[in-house]
Amino acid sequence: MAKQIIIEKVFKVFGKQPQAAIDLAYKGVSKEDILAQTGSSVGVFDVSLTIEPGEIFVVMGLSGSGKSTLVRMLNLLIEPTSGRILVDGVDINKLKDSKLRDLRRKDISMVFQSFALMPHMTVLDNTALGLELAGMSRKQRHAQAETALEQVGLSAWGASYPDELSGGMQQRVGLARALASDPSILLMDEAFSALDPIIRTEMQSELLRFQTVKRRTIIFISHDLDEAMRIGDRVAIMKDGVVVQVGTPDEILRNPADDYVRSFVRGVDASAVFKAGDIARKSQIIVSENAQKGARAALKMLEEQDRQFAFVVSPAQQYMGVVSVDSLRAALEGHVGPLGLSLAYLPDVEPIAMDTVVNDLYGQVAQCPYPVPVVALDGRFHGAISKTILLKFLDRDTPAVPAN
Repeated sequence: MAKQIIIEKVFKVFGKQPQAAIDLAYKGVSKEDILAQTGSSVGVFDVSLTIEPGEIFVVMGLSGSGKSTLVRMLNLLIEPTSGRILVDGVDINKLKDSKLRDLRRKDISMVFQSFALMPHMTVLDNTALGLELAGMSRKQRHAQAETALEQVGLSAWGASYPDELSGGMQQRVGLARALASDPSILLMDEAFSALDPIIRTEMQSELLRFQTVKRRTIIFISHDLDEAMRIGDRVAIMKDGVVVQVGTPDEILRNPADDYVRSFVRGVDASAVFKAGDIARKSQIIVSENAQKGARAALKMLEEQDRQFAFVVSPAQQYMGVVSVDSLRAALEGHVGPLGLSLAYLPDVEPIAMDTVVNDLYGQVAQCPYPVPVVALDGRFHGAISKTILLKFLDRDTPAVPAN
């Protein structure tokens, strides 16, 4: 079960004069001057965050911003100088050593940029290594490792050795090792940054797929804003140990907190990051399908609201089709009595899948005379994208399109 993490006024100072360094930082003294005056370096300064259960929370910033230090404090690989870190309400800094070890073994796993695979061990044994160190029996740890390898698509490679695998496959083994203990929290420190762009994108997609199978609280460190925008439910941007802004990708792209964030996001191609499901809106006429009736009521609704098109859904919200004022009038012409909506569906309507990137929508939305329907993987109607919605999304200076 995914767990909440609360970070309360956390500081990390490296050096022998932590309080003097903190006092100077509060006065606005730069990190360089603090180091010169005290011999201490401020790694993280007064960070307070709440990471909700089951979200992918991306922490990003340039080298030296404090992002990796912050993440390593979440499992006490680095101890905070002051402040509290709560995991489901428990202050982990107060845990006894045995309880802390249990937390690391069972609840929190970490994936590093380096694959760190043992070359003399099989893929299966590499995946089970953490479980072996925890004292689990060979039979049980291999069973859990096999399950983890299946999750990352490497179930057929258990008997192979790391040098027989590509770089992307090796990174999958590293991820499988973290998943083997079925953790509720996953810490990922630039886990994909050593991969080539194509494999990196594939691994990002895999991570998003894992979340649909079983939601975990994932804290993902990155210096790549496109990556952060693609996978993050929320993103925190750090500079000099300070969290400058926290928000959804859309909030950060449209409302940067200061010039630093503004320069950070300037080069992001939002259309290559966001998907149809992110911008689709339900501010349309939606009617429920009925095989025997509904056409007259739908036509009346459209005429009264001065709208041209309506989207038809089943009682279970499955997308069924699009009707228009003209198609309804044509179907009803000369007809006496109730008439089902299916006889008025517009032909050749191609709905858009939620996970289609905005970059791939231009042609279809531009050519379609009505807002294009967007559907979830299970066929449920998620909303529609009109030319106006698409243009507003692409215009950074226009306020964000209101949510559904």
